[in-house]
Amino acid sequence: MDQSTQKNNIAKHDFDVLIIGAGLVGASLACALEKLVLDQGLKVALVEPHDLQQSRDIPPSFDARASALSWGTRCIYDQLNLWSSLASQAQPIEQVHVSDRGSFGVTRLRANDEGLPALGYVVKNHVLGDVLLDRLRDYQKQNIITLFSPDTVTALKPVAGGMKITLESSEITASLVVLADGGRSGLMEQLGISQAVTEYQQHGVIANIALDRPHRGVAWERFAGKGPMALLPLTADEQFEHRVGLVWTVPDNEFEEIHGLSDQAFLDVLQARFGYRASRFIAVGKRDSYPLTMKMASEQVRPGLVVLGNAAHAIHPIAGQGYNLSIRDTMALADNIAASFKAGISVGNLNSLMRYQQQQHGDQALTSQFCNGLVHLFSRTDRASVLARNLGLISLDYLHPVKSGFTRKAMGL
Repeated sequence: MDQSTQKNNIAKHDFDVLIIGAGLVGASLACALEKLVLDQGLKVALVEPHDLQQSRDIPPSFDARASALSWGTRCIYDQLNLWSSLASQAQPIEQVHVSDRGSFGVTRLRANDEGLPALGYVVKNHVLGDVLLDRLRDYQKQNIITLFSPDTVTALKPVAGGMKITLESSEITASLVVLADGGRSGLMEQLGISQAVTEYQQHGVIANIALDRPHRGVAWERFAGKGPMALLPLTADEQFEHRVGLVWTVPDNEFEEIHGLSDQAFLDVLQARFGYRASRFIAVGKRDSYPLTMKMASEQVRPGLVVLGNAAHAIHPIAGQGYNLSIRDTMALADNIAASFKAGISVGNLNSLMRYQQQQHGDQALTSQFCNGLVHLFSRTDRASVLARNLGLISLDYLHPVKSGFTRKAMGL
């Protein structure tokens, strides 16, 4: 069957791809499909409950949350012509210092050892969101994609060759629906897609911390007591020049006590647990917390449907790999869509989508198991576990080929 005949046999829908959710993952997918839209005529739409034309609230600079982007993610955003808008506001991570509080084990991962300027970058979430949002607005002005905003999907129903989507404003069809709304809409439950949930009996406590000396581009992973702590280097703000983002894994049986501390008492406990390797902690911003779980969707693909981002998998933040994994999935899905469309196959074809899932399964399994293993290894306080992990840290620091492989995997390479 030639390509033109194949195309004639594809069910005609309003859109080839409909993305549900204009968050960081959904917007990144729209950007990854731009070339296919311009060069091949792919029809893409995006649905978002919030009005994308309205300016968003920007949090106070000291309290603004940030994400760690691996070097691989930085390269992806460079490929999508987005990095030039992010680079000036991105803090390079030049070294990751991993240690065990009160023990001898230390390892250091250095960008210089890999011949690169950074292992990754820390970027404020609202900065990344605004850059992606500006791109979406440009797409709408140039009629590159269709935005349904503000609008909400109330129902999804399989139809021949795709899905029928019921919006609050209208009804449309698409060959492929990408569910990238973080699983918050209830559409997964409506479709009967469950999530396997692992409860860690831990809370993540996040806040920005001011230091009394420069962080020098060092990210700290410190295993102290019953839960690990991470400090991510941040750019300066108008109030404090030296700042880091804290991610503290707190056991549930300690959470209420720590949550109720005054700011100064919180800093005192944090300093006592972390030590003085990074600096003296002199101020803390707004503290947020959330229960830590690992979630995996029971299905990530169906005919005409892909579950993407946090809706597909949410992993422990211990190694900062969740968003980077989702971006790798996003680019793999964009490549899969391009291959199907250019071959005259429906972009919602199940066999094609299964190839995407099989391609990403190894990365998803390895990344989630790696983070899960770290949680269990570094939350144990018995002497044998402490000795084993300290010997492991020292061995990793001296086994340069092994450390390089570990570093490059963490960098998304």
